[in-house]
Amino acid sequence: MTQTPVPKLILSLSVPTIISMMVTAIYNTADTFFVARVSSDPAVNTAATASVGLVFTVMAVIQAFGFFFGHGSGNYLSRMLGAENHKEADEMASTGFAMALIVGVVFAIAGNGFVDPIADFLGATPTTMEFTRQYMRIILFGAPFMMAQFVINNQLRFQGSAMYSMIGLMCGAVMNLILDPLLIMGFHMQVRGAAIATVMGQFTSFVVLLIGTRKGENIRMSLSNVHINGHYLFEVLNGGAPSLFRQGLAAISTLLLNRTAGALGAVTMITIDGTERLLGGDAAIAGMSVAGRILLMMASALIGFGQGYQPVCSFNYGAGLTKRVKEGYFFCVKVSTVFLIAIGAVCFTFAPSIISLFSHDDAAVRVGVDALRYMSATLPLSGVIVLSNMMLQSIGKGFKATLTAAARNGICFIPVILILPQFIGIKGVEMTQAVSDVLSLFISVPLAYSELRKFVD
Repeated sequence: MTQTPVPKLILSLSVPTIISMMVTAIYNTADTFFVARVSSDPAVNTAATASVGLVFTVMAVIQAFGFFFGHGSGNYLSRMLGAENHKEADEMASTGFAMALIVGVVFAIAGNGFVDPIADFLGATPTTMEFTRQYMRIILFGAPFMMAQFVINNQLRFQGSAMYSMIGLMCGAVMNLILDPLLIMGFHMQVRGAAIATVMGQFTSFVVLLIGTRKGENIRMSLSNVHINGHYLFEVLNGGAPSLFRQGLAAISTLLLNRTAGALGAVTMITIDGTERLLGGDAAIAGMSVAGRILLMMASALIGFGQGYQPVCSFNYGAGLTKRVKEGYFFCVKVSTVFLIAIGAVCFTFAPSIISLFSHDDAAVRVGVDALRYMSATLPLSGVIVLSNMMLQSIGKGFKATLTAAARNGICFIPVILILPQFIGIKGVEMTQAVSDVLSLFISVPLAYSELRKFVD
């Protein structure tokens, strides 16, 4: 961690995480792909696709807490390993895992007790309500395993065991990809099949990752090392708050996006093949959901690349080698920006063909294509935004990291989604993420620079 050339080290750690993130994104998108084929009736398929998009808000909240405990405990244990304080590293690993399991159980019980009001709050319409309830109930039951596997996954990465992390996620992905077509199309379980496939995939990852903690020199989980006290709670909060804000605000943003798209779609007229027709709330939600999932899949490589940098960053910062932290940051920003320019160009050019793979509703495709093109145009900005956040988080600058995390999905996104559609309608919904990316750049860069200038060259 402290001797290998920084670019070589980051690439060696990031390849498994890139593969992990890409595979995870693919199997997350698989639900949308197969749910769009639950019926021979296009209206039913659109409603099913929209319901999966609505429940994505709940999944984002579960993921937010998983990353909160995972990044909070992982950042701290990595710094402790760099400082050769193995006792606190061991205790933090078990404590972070235990916290996630406890909160996951609370989510499963409380969430299933309030499924109907939650579905209504998410913006479910009469045509999507039943699908939304079915999908959400099963997803909530899997919350403890989802949160816990995010924690183990991140802890393994921060120990430099990215390969074990990749294996765990890939096993879950394979399980999901096998069960999706089997349950949805073979057993005709519709959205229930998609939810079961997702939860079984997460459970498989949980089991395999848990086994991975007992391999090699990885930290073993132990009940005797669980210490839920003020010290560890503070460190989890300091290191995990940026992730909680980032993912939590993503959930709020998705909620506002779906509700706004649904409301505007219900009153917006569009022209398709020379015929004027109502866009429809379900079609607007489905189109935005598909575009968002595709962009998430495309950006997952960036997240994986950044995750390869994080253990290098935190370990070397803990060891006092700030020159290597700075070198790694600029290396990652340069490589990721070039990559995102290429990916953005492909998505922009082939947007109609890509969106059509997931929806056969002309209205939903129209919305999805426009949204994907706007998102693709600003995708290259994500490199510096995401890596600035990851660098600040990994060196323990919780407040600054929280601000950068909140920028893209909160500080900038929420005002834009509330204001822009009021002036330009559904087009404002489609443009919101792109406008937010531009604005968040002006927050992330100064905050990253404020720390980078302190590092020794």
